[in-house]
Amino acid sequence: MNPVPVSLPFADRSEAGRRLAERVRPFTVNDPLVLALPRGGVPVGAELAQRLDADFDVVMVRKIGMPGRPELGVGAIAEDGRVLYDDLALARMHVPRQALSDTVAAERDELDRRRRVYRGERPGPRIAGRDCVVVDDGVATGGTARAALRMIRQAGPAQLVLAVPVASPEAVELLREEVDALVVLSAPDNFRAVGEWYRDFGQLSDSRVTEILAESTHTHTHTRPRPDTARGVRVRAGRVYLDGDLTVPADLHGAVVMASEEERGGHRRRSVAAVLQRAGYATLVLDLLTGQERSSGTGGVEAGVLGERLGAAVTWLRRAADAADEPLGVLASGEAAAAALVTAAEQPQDVAAVVVHGGRIDLAGDSLPGVRAPVLVLLEGGDSFVRELGEWARGRMGGPTDLRVTAGAERLLGDSGEWRRVASQALDWFDLHLGRETR
Repeated sequence: MNPVPVSLPFADRSEAGRRLAERVRPFTVNDPLVLALPRGGVPVGAELAQRLDADFDVVMVRKIGMPGRPELGVGAIAEDGRVLYDDLALARMHVPRQALSDTVAAERDELDRRRRVYRGERPGPRIAGRDCVVVDDGVATGGTARAALRMIRQAGPAQLVLAVPVASPEAVELLREEVDALVVLSAPDNFRAVGEWYRDFGQLSDSRVTEILAESTHTHTHTRPRPDTARGVRVRAGRVYLDGDLTVPADLHGAVVMASEEERGGHRRRSVAAVLQRAGYATLVLDLLTGQERSSGTGGVEAGVLGERLGAAVTWLRRAADAADEPLGVLASGEAAAAALVTAAEQPQDVAAVVVHGGRIDLAGDSLPGVRAPVLVLLEGGDSFVRELGEWARGRMGGPTDLRVTAGAERLLGDSGEWRRVASQALDWFDLHLGRETR
C-alpha cells in the first residue's frame, strides 16, 4: 500500500461521502440501495445516497468484544440474529465461544434496541435484485462489515458493494472476497484507527442518527426529481429506418448517442446507458443494423454505411426537442467505432466528444485529420497490433485524444464484467468535455 495521500485526512464524514460518490456511481445501476452501518456510517451513507439518488437505510450489526476488553472485537452479530466469530482470535487467546454467551446476549439486546430507535415499525428495505452499497466511515478489522455483508448476500442482491473512505490493508484483504466490488479511497500502511483519518470525528448519538435518517427519507420522498422519460424511436437514415431507445433524465446536462452493430436491448448496453442517465445524460441507444439485415444474416455492413446511419442519428437527436440544446457525445463500439470518428469529422458542430472501444478505428482513414472533438480510445490489452493501429489513428486525429488499455473493453456487450470500468471511464470523459466540469 502507498503512504498516506496528501488529500487525507477527511474534513468530516459528510465530505468522505461526497468523495466516495463518483467512485461508487458505476456500481449503482439496478435500483440502487445504500445501507449504512450505524453510527459512523450513517452521515457517510446519507451523503452518498443523496448524490447517487439512491434509497437509503441502515443495516444493523453489533461488534462482540472480549469480556473486560470491549474494544477488542472477536466477532459480530447481524440484524438477522446470525453470529460471526473470529475463531482465529479466540484460539490465540484460548477463549471458547461459550465464554462470550453473556456478551452476545447483551449485544443482541442492544441491536434490537437500536433497530427500534432507528427504524421503528418500518420494515427493512427490499434487497433482492438491487445493487446494494454497504457504507461505513472506515474499517479497522473488518469483522463487523463482514457480518453485515454476509447477511445482505443471503437476501440476493444483484450486486454487493462495500464502500469506505479508509481501511486497514488487512481489512481490505479480508473483505475483498465478500463483495462483488470494493471501493476504498485509501488503505494506508500506517493505519491504526479510523478516527485518525478525520479532522472532525465526533461521536454520534442515537438521536443524531435518527435525525439524519429522517432527513434523508424526507428528502428522497418529497424532493426527488420527476422520473426519467423514455420512449422507443425510429430514425430515418437514407432508405432505412433504425430503431432506438431515447431516455432523457429530469436533471439533464448532456446527450450521448450509443452506437454498435449489436442489438440495443442487450443487458450490458442498457446498463452502460443507465450509468450515463444517472449522471444526467440523455441516451439514444441505437441499432445500426435493421431487423431485416440482422435476421437475414447480412451483418458486416460497410463502415461508410454505418457512418452515414450514425450521422443521421446525431442529426435526429440534434433536432429532437428533448435534448436539442445539450452538448452531444458519441459512444461507439465494434464496427461502429470507426463510424463515430467519421461522423465527428463530418459534423463537428454537433459532436463535442467521442469515446470508442474495440473495432478498427484506423478504418476511419482520411476522416481522421478532420476529427476535432476530444476522443478517448479504449483498447483491450494483449494485442499489440490493435494497439499500434489505435496509436496510429490517434496520431492522425486533429483534436485532443487519450488512449487507455482496459481489459475486456472489446467484450463490453458480452458477458464480461469489465463493462462497468468502461462505463466509468466514458462517464469521466463526457463529464470533462460535455458535462459538469465544463460549466
